[in-house]
Amino acid sequence: MAVSSQDAKLSRKERKEIEKIQKTENFYILDSLLNSRNFVLEATYLRNKYGNFISVSSMINFVRVNGSKGVLQTGSYQGIGSNGVGGTTAEGTIGLWEIKRNVKNQTYTLRFNLLTNIGNYDVLLIVSSDNRASATITGSTSVKLIWDGYLKTLDNSRVFKGQNAI
Repeated sequence: MAVSSQDAKLSRKERKEIEKIQKTENFYILDSLLNSRNFVLEATYLRNKYGNFISVSSMINFVRVNGSKGVLQTGSYQGIGSNGVGGTTAEGTIGLWEIKRNVKNQTYTLRFNLLTNIGNYDVLLIVSSDNRASATITGSTSVKLIWDGYLKTLDNSRVFKGQNAI
């Protein structure tokens, strides 16, 4: 007996149920990833304090955590910048580290400090079960920048770190 194309298609309800199961599984995988402290938020957009979105290259705009070390980097192909990739690179040591998970919304909120040679930064990272992530970075000034993109493992990331700012 041949299976018709309509029989092979999943109903909308079935697709939603499968998606829900996949998101739940990924939510618990994210717990391990965040607690391992080995991940990268590859930004596809930067947002300034006015809420303006700027499309950016995820290869040179990222927040990286590798154990007790971290990197914040902005870059642009428009110019050279202090880091050689058209922006700024701040690399340093992670201090405060606090993770909260919201099972109902399937999100994680991570707060950490990064002490670098150019200043101390507070990072507020919000990650959803579909790996979308947003990091709000504040420093010693009132300037705030937001990285929007996707969370990846260090092994799956293809970022390029520029020179550290002096």
